[in-house]
Amino acid sequence: MPRAYWLMKSEPDELSIHDLQRLKIARWDGVRNYQARNFMRSMAPGDLFFFYHSSCPEPGIAGVARIEGEPYADPTALDPGSHYHDPKASAEKNPWTARDVGFVEAFAAVLPLATLRAQPGLEEMPLVQRGSRLSVMPVTEAQWQIVMGLARK
Repeated sequence: MPRAYWLMKSEPDELSIHDLQRLKIARWDGVRNYQARNFMRSMAPGDLFFFYHSSCPEPGIAGVARIEGEPYADPTALDPGSHYHDPKASAEKNPWTARDVGFVEAFAAVLPLATLRAQPGLEEMPLVQRGSRLSVMPVTEAQWQIVMGLARK
């Protein structure tokens, strides 16, 4: 089965590409949008994703990471001390998903959203669409190759 490609957003003060580089593997949690959660559930071990730094002074694609293992219930939904706590979730019925992710590569420089929007061939990428707010989204192989080319310049 061919590999799938994704983009996942994280605020760097929560988890940055450099944090993941240091940790090697980390839990990706806190996704509270059903469409984004469904994308996380459909990922396969070994799928690659662009690690996007969001809600920060320099938002953009900061590197590449890999999906490790199978999806599992997001423990932050059950933790009253977490800002991702969901009071409707229970141990028996937790609708939220977490994934373990592994470090692959940090780019030499973050690829800013403005650069991605201006790049021919990325017009259909959900990230560059106005109003696109999803934190997890699919990326086509063609889009993946274009972005990797930009990162290598």
